[in-house]
Amino acid sequence: MTERPRAKIRRFADALTIGPSTLSWDGEMLKVELDEVTSPLPSRIRGEVRLRPEGLNTEQIALDRDDRHHWWPIAPCSRVDVELDRPGLKWSGAGYLDANMGSAPLEDAFSVWNWSRAKIGPETAVLYDVSPREGAELSVAVKFDRFGQGTAFEPPPRRDLPMTGWGIRRETRSDEGDTPKVRRTLENAPFYARSLLSTRLLGEAATAVHETLSLNRFSAGIVKAMLPFRMPRWPL
Repeated sequence: MTERPRAKIRRFADALTIGPSTLSWDGEMLKVELDEVTSPLPSRIRGEVRLRPEGLNTEQIALDRDDRHHWWPIAPCSRVDVELDRPGLKWSGAGYLDANMGSAPLEDAFSVWNWSRAKIGPETAVLYDVSPREGAELSVAVKFDRFGQGTAFEPPPRRDLPMTGWGIRRETRSDEGDTPKVRRTLENAPFYARSLLSTRLLGEAATAVHETLSLNRFSAGIVKAMLPFRMPRWPL
């Protein structure tokens, strides 16, 4: 979460270096080597994250009618190992890797989106609801098998979630009769929230990672003035 000058960024066929940190791909594993300083309270974060996909997905999904923004669930079913020296943390578990790409500012195209990912047995279910500035809303519900192949399913009913501490409305989808609950909010920003949910999808109880992004809030001048404190430029 640090902006760096062009000279500090190097791209290769199988690696990307941004400042002192590097992402590299060896054909079977994505390795992230971190060596950063956190913000706004300075502390060191150093160590490795290793992601091993069970399968790769090659399909990108357009999120807007002008085909300017795409979502790519690259490795929906993966194994992740985290080993940090600073702070001293270590854990392993089920993981997920995706990417959002676009050729125009997000806030020009969308007002809000809600996304979630849940592990359903050996598979992964992803829900993605996007509210564009113009045109109809987009609702995506896909179940991915362990090889990365996706199958669409009917999006379940919408469910309201409690507002965040910054007053952002958020919602998700879950099976008929279910009432999803926020177990823990991991990231709570003026325009964005990431949380863990207890929910039920495709007939199974599940823990979901959920995010809400408010582009209306992001567009506000006071919020943009706050961004450099959370995402500083280097050198400071």
